[in-house]
Amino acid sequence: MALQESGEMYLETIYVLSQEKNTVRAIDIGEYMGFSKPSVSRALGLLKDEGLIRKESDNRIVLTVAGEVLAKRIYERHTVLSGLFMKLGVDEKTATEDACRIEHYISDTTFDAIKRNLDKFGKKK
Repeated sequence: MALQESGEMYLETIYVLSQEKNTVRAIDIGEYMGFSKPSVSRALGLLKDEGLIRKESDNRIVLTVAGEVLAKRIYERHTVLSGLFMKLGVDEKTATEDACRIEHYISDTTFDAIKRNLDKFGKKK
């Protein structure tokens, strides 16, 4: 089943938080994303049903192998696209916001072509 944009955002958030801290809990996700506890709880339940996360007995949220693969892919798209936009002269805030929207819709074919040709866009200023 294809994951919706919101599910991808949650996976990316869990991945980013797990890189910053040893333990990720639902409250951390809610604070990071600015969402309410019920919204986070519902989204995490859906991700769990999809086999992308698991909730440990101590309430830690952990990406499964499949969840981590998908989260890394989403995060890579975000970082590559925002970096590309900044190389093109877009300010960091706008580049990051635009990358966040585009990362969920760009095809693998187009994204792979961007990665292959990044060096043609010059150096980041």
